[in-house]
Amino acid sequence: MGGARVVLIGGTSHVGKSTAARALAARLGFAHVSTDGLARHPGRPWRTPEREVPAHVADHYSSLTVDELIASVLGHYERLWPRVEELIRTSAADSTPGAGLVLEGSALWPALVARLEAPYTAAVWLTADEAVLRTRVHASGGHDRASESERLLMDTFLARTVRYQTLMVEAVDDLGLTRLDVGDGTPVAGLVGALLAAVRAQASK
Repeated sequence: MGGARVVLIGGTSHVGKSTAARALAARLGFAHVSTDGLARHPGRPWRTPEREVPAHVADHYSSLTVDELIASVLGHYERLWPRVEELIRTSAADSTPGAGLVLEGSALWPALVARLEAPYTAAVWLTADEAVLRTRVHASGGHDRASESERLLMDTFLARTVRYQTLMVEAVDDLGLTRLDVGDGTPVAGLVGALLAAVRAQASK
């Protein structure tokens, strides 16, 4: 596949990274890993059938401004980067036939990836319309049936999500990196095709 052994897929929360990465990994026969599995920053601030919102997570989103939330998560990604970088380097160096990795996550901040020196590695960042992000966050959190306090936490998470994407797009464009806009929700099959084309274009440079 154009010589790439590692494909990085970055983007903000709920942009569709995990879905795209799983589909691409299945298409290529590569392993799929999320940076969330390496070390998780305070998670999504809404209840699920399996868990209540931990007190420290609720406090995180209720006590910090959006700018403070961004600074907190970017600091987390900077601290996590050595582990991410080691995973990328190890996977890129694995010449075993059929071996490969699709690594996705918000922790793939453009400035960190840009300074990476690893062969056989391609990177793409996904973006989506703000309305798509809002719909997905609200659906995931059950916004329509949540309490007022729960909605406030969700809305703060959404504001951070949108702000992250704005800053990410600026960084990707400033660094001359590759991004794909899923707009109002590109079908997975079409997105996988677009990702493959972007990866091949990078490999040909």
